[in-house]
Amino acid sequence: MKNMKSIELLPNKEERLPGFSLDFPYISTRAQIDEYDGRLVPWHWHRPIELFYMESGALEYCTTKERFLFSAGMGGFVNSNVLHMTKPMSAHGDKTIQLLHIFDPDFISGHHGSRIETKYVMPIITAPQIEIAAFSPEQDRHAQILRLIRNAFEISDREIGCEIKIREALSQIWLLLFDLLSEQIQKAGSQDKNDERLKMMMIYIHEHYAEKISISDLAGAAYLSERGCFRLFRNYLHTTPTDYIRSCRLQEACRLLANSQKSIADIGYACGLGDSSYFCRIFKDCMNCTPVQYRKKWQDNPINCPK
Repeated sequence: MKNMKSIELLPNKEERLPGFSLDFPYISTRAQIDEYDGRLVPWHWHRPIELFYMESGALEYCTTKERFLFSAGMGGFVNSNVLHMTKPMSAHGDKTIQLLHIFDPDFISGHHGSRIETKYVMPIITAPQIEIAAFSPEQDRHAQILRLIRNAFEISDREIGCEIKIREALSQIWLLLFDLLSEQIQKAGSQDKNDERLKMMMIYIHEHYAEKISISDLAGAAYLSERGCFRLFRNYLHTTPTDYIRSCRLQEACRLLANSQKSIADIGYACGLGDSSYFCRIFKDCMNCTPVQYRKKWQDNPINCPK
């Protein structure tokens, strides 16, 4: 199980999953969310499925449509390619630890077009009405799923046949999940085109954050008017395009401060945050410390350094 205290996003805003490979598309991680930059996991998505268990603390999951609160002892499922973000809801100083199984749908379905994929996997991952499912230990069916999720973390990668045991455990969980979600699967759902438009704008920001980004250019990346751009960010992400762009630049600044020897001035320009004076002022307002203090904190503790 990998210990995680940061998130790295690929150029298309999908999450980079260290250790995830084509020949075994599965990893388990122990994420201490309160140690992440800004104490949150920013908006992102990924094809792999998430199954998780809350070891301690409380965590809020947000999609563009709903919010879910998970406290210690609860668990959940996040569907493939769902746009989401998370943030701890526990007090500062309290640990928010989440154990995760992350795996490609192919891991349990086998080859494309298989009967397992057709009957049990595709009905869930292609259902736009199914984004996140929450499991509570007070409900018997949920408790059974939670027990299997927890037990699967105990499979050691040193065991003979550990790969088969993990796939077997996840297949058992998936069958229970399929039964639990059967009513939702039957409901008609339509793909929300606004999610895809938001992803297109997020990708544009990720590719151009070092440059000046106009709202007109950002809206054009998703074939929207400026008014439509503002509406999507307000209604779906509960922020403005300008604030979202600034948060992306600050996330990149944090990564460079922790992992490079570039000067403060160079980092400010590289992240689109201007000269060192403006960069330092914006950084302190948002992060409650100066860039120098942030660098010292992380570079003096390289084991915790966000990659």
